[in-house]
Amino acid sequence: MTPERLGLLWGVTVFAGASARLLAAVSGLPGVVLLLLSGLLIGRSGLGLVEPLDLGPGLGTVVGLLVSLVLFDGGLNLRLPGDTIRATVKRIAVLRLLISLGAGLLAAHWLAGLSWSVAAVFSAIVLATGPTVVTPLVRQIRLAAPLGDVLEAEGLVLEPIGAVLALLLLELVLGNLHGWRELVLGLLERLGGGVLIGASVGWLLSELLQRLKPDQSSGLPLQLTLGMLFLMYGLSEWLLPESALPASVAAGIVVGRRQTVHTADLDGLIQELAQLAITMLFPLLAADVSWAELSPLGWGGISCVLVLMLVVRPIAVGVATVGLPLNLPQKLLLGWLAPRGIVTASVASLFAIRLEQAGILGAGRLQGLVFLTILMTVGLQGLTAQPLARALGLIEASGDETTTSGEATLQPGEVLPDPGQ
Repeated sequence: MTPERLGLLWGVTVFAGASARLLAAVSGLPGVVLLLLSGLLIGRSGLGLVEPLDLGPGLGTVVGLLVSLVLFDGGLNLRLPGDTIRATVKRIAVLRLLISLGAGLLAAHWLAGLSWSVAAVFSAIVLATGPTVVTPLVRQIRLAAPLGDVLEAEGLVLEPIGAVLALLLLELVLGNLHGWRELVLGLLERLGGGVLIGASVGWLLSELLQRLKPDQSSGLPLQLTLGMLFLMYGLSEWLLPESALPASVAAGIVVGRRQTVHTADLDGLIQELAQLAITMLFPLLAADVSWAELSPLGWGGISCVLVLMLVVRPIAVGVATVGLPLNLPQKLLLGWLAPRGIVTASVASLFAIRLEQAGILGAGRLQGLVFLTILMTVGLQGLTAQPLARALGLIEASGDETTTSGEATLQPGEVLPDPGQ
């Protein structure tokens, strides 16, 4: 690709994303939906102005660096006050991991026609909700606490697990791993190694930030943070592929917990950069969607996604929240809102290339089904999230107003009570 063509690709991509953000601000429509549509418009399904594969091997690196920034921001802002909220997130994550993996495998094979091995990779890829989608939605619709915290934390926990598991299943399909024992050991190694690397980098970064005086900063905290974050990404991927995702979340959590004089300013700046990363990534990855990959899926593909949205997710959330102090409206919203995001799209694109190179049948259908899942979940759930939350009385109240919806609904800032208190 010529430098002029490369400049045009990025220029069109960023302009399309910024225009989508502007339209969202003016119209009140969900920004993530408009970002997705802008990518379809400029990409292979629309005007053909942007072809992400023109970036070659650099595509995975660019996406990985920007995703690590988004996940670091998520960890930095993760707030889980109260033991009950933490228990809620753990139970949803564990039970969704078990239920969604099995159900996604069966649905992808029986309804969408994927082979068992490729269906297993698909099930892992779409396991997690996307923090890159959930966080903007939660902030835009002003979802009352603690549901926003639970939804964001669920994505941050499951996103790295799903990506690492999908990679290992891919290696199993390609014959680079032998047996489930190696798969389990590889999963624990990458997740544990990533968390260890991220926690160490987060601790070192917070120590350095504590030693910076307020009058000596002049942008240095942000530069230092980005330098260490991107170096951590490179080292993590070099040592343990896909471990950079859990490392980014862990680093953000450690820095967020160890407050310094620079934390508040750094938090705002990282959040702005994370929003810019989403504005760039969503149109870029959506531009890779081709109708030629979606159309062969037909009603089988649509049925597969609908089963995941309307059956699997509500059942998993329902089982996970039994005995927890969540009322019916809160459970309904948790059971509905599960859009997939950028990590899902990037993993699908890169894995499809590897499957095609290895001559595995179904690579195109895998990518098409993943993007169909993203299109349907982001489109349907993004457009209905705010009306549903308002109808259920779960919009954050202003002032001293309260929200009622049958059972008592928690007010902004209030946490779920622990059972027995």
